[in-house]
Formats: sequence, C-alpha cells, structure tokens
Amino acid sequence: MLNYNFMNKIILFVIGLITSMTVFAQEKKYTTQDVEVNSLLKGTLYSPLSSTSKTKLVILIAGSGPTNRSGNQVGMINNSLKYLAEGLAENGIAVYSYDKRIFAQMLNKTIDEKSLRFDDFINDAKEVVNHFKAEKKYSKIIIAGHSEGSLIGMVAANGLADGFVSLAGAGRTIDKVIVEQLVKQAPNVKEEAEKDFELLKEGKSIESQNPMLSSIFRPSVQPYFTSWLKFDPQTEIKKLKIPTLIVNGTKDIQVPPSDAELLHAANQKSKLLIIENMNHIFKEIKIDEDNMKSYSNPDLPVIPELIAALTNFIKTI
Repeated sequence: MLNYNFMNKIILFVIGLITSMTVFAQEKKYTTQDVEVNSLLKGTLYSPLSSTSKTKLVILIAGSGPTNRSGNQVGMINNSLKYLAEGLAENGIAVYSYDKRIFAQMLNKTIDEKSLRFDDFINDAKEVVNHFKAEKKYSKIIIAGHSEGSLIGMVAANGLADGFVSLAGAGRTIDKVIVEQLVKQAPNVKEEAEKDFELLKEGKSIESQNPMLSSIFRPSVQPYFTSWLKFDPQTEIKKLKIPTLIVNGTKDIQVPPSDAELLHAANQKSKLLIIENMNHIFKEIKIDEDNMKSYSNPDLPVIPELIAALTNFIKTI
C-alpha cells in the first residue's frame, strides 16, 4: 500500500532541492558598496567575490546632462550603466560607477550652471583614478567613458590609466555634433548655429534671437560650451599610448558608427568594435520604433556582446 506521508515528504524534498539550486544559480558573484571619493563624487563599487591582487578595475563615466551612475535621468530609467557594471562584475572585473559633481551640487543646492567647466569633469575623473590607485588594491585601472564621458575619459586617461574604452563617444568636436542634431529637427538653423559656435570658440558671448538656439545657448551654459570646444576627440585619442577600445552600435541614433571610425582612424593602434543592433544605451534594437522606447525601459538588459567584448579586452590588458 502506498505511503502518502512518505511520498509527500519526497515531493517536498525535491521541490526544496530545486528551489535551493535555483537560488544558488541566481546568487550574485559580486558585492556592491557605496564609495565616496570626496564630497562631490560618490558612486557604487562593484566587487567580484573572487577578487584577488590581480583584479582589474573599470571606472565608468556617464554621458552628458544629469545622467547618474546607473545611466538614468529623471523620467528615463534604463539602468544601462548599472547593468553594464553588473555584467563585468559577474565576469570577475571590479567596476566603480560614480555620479558627476552636479548631483551633489543639486542635492546641496549649490549648483551654479554658469560656473561649470568641462575641465572640472576631467579633473574629477583623474581624482577618482588617483583615489583607487592610492589603495593599491587593483592590478590595472581602465577608464570607460560613455557618450560625453568618452571625451572626458580619454583626456583623463592620458598618462594615468592602464587602458581606455570609448562607449558611443563622438569623434568630432561638440559643435559639429550639436549642429548635425539641430539640422535634423530644423535645417534652417544650420548657418546661425555654426556662427554662434564660432563666436564661442573665440571666447565671445552670443545673444541668439532664435528661440530654439537661445535655449541651447543660454548665457549660463556658454562658458561650459567654450571650455568643451577646446577639446577635439581625434586629437585627444591620438595622444593615448595605452590599450584602447572604441565601441559603437549600428542602432545608435545619437552618435553614429562613423564617429567611432573617426576615432579609430586617429589612433590606429586602437581596436574598433561596431555591435550589430546595439543602440546608444547598449540595448539590442531589432525594430526601429523600439529605439526611443528603450531609454525608459529598465527591463531590457544590456546586449550580451558588449559585456563579452569588454571582458575580453580588459583581460588582455
């Protein structure tokens, strides 16, 4: 006669075993810790559980505007940098992703737009690198900059980092990038925008009568643009004597793959990788209509090819 109590115990044991195996399989291979470099620079350190004296550290620099350590902005949650950091940490690579100084300034209500300079972000990146260098905990430190963070990172990396990765970074000066983006929306502003940028390059202020341009070139941000225009990505990447990887995606509607090719041409010792169907925030896009939607979809993972490529590159440094 069948012993139902015994069978129930067997069933419960099997269910428990499967559940335990599932939980074990989903356990993270890394820990996270909030790390404050200084009062303006705070971020998250992703540390592999298998960390040794040979563990390498990637410092992630976010893109333009109020983009935080996770790759998000208000109303645009996609967790691009967070998922990238987690993916690398799962592969045994430490990652530090930090909020730019403007977040601490906004929190403390001390932000002053007219006092911001591009050089500030470069110096911040250098300070982050030096902070972790002083710990003497990592065998190599690699800077990976996304979008605007690419130019910040390549300037900071020169003579300081052991490797550099450009993630969807522009290959042209910011005036050319912005004019191109403006023309897509309003072709008639091209000539005026170019003249305004020329004035900024000369250190002069501008007073645009065009509502679209007056918003972009508001007086408080003109000094920032002037400081940004001093840096040409092709000139800066040419200076790098360290292993360099340049990455872009075929579905990037903000920075086209041709920019990555310009950077690669300027530094022919670099490695170039164009990932099929990857967009600006590292998500796989198969239908063009889904591209903009992905910027506010945190459920989409980072395309696996990116994590695999960065892992392989970093492990060769």
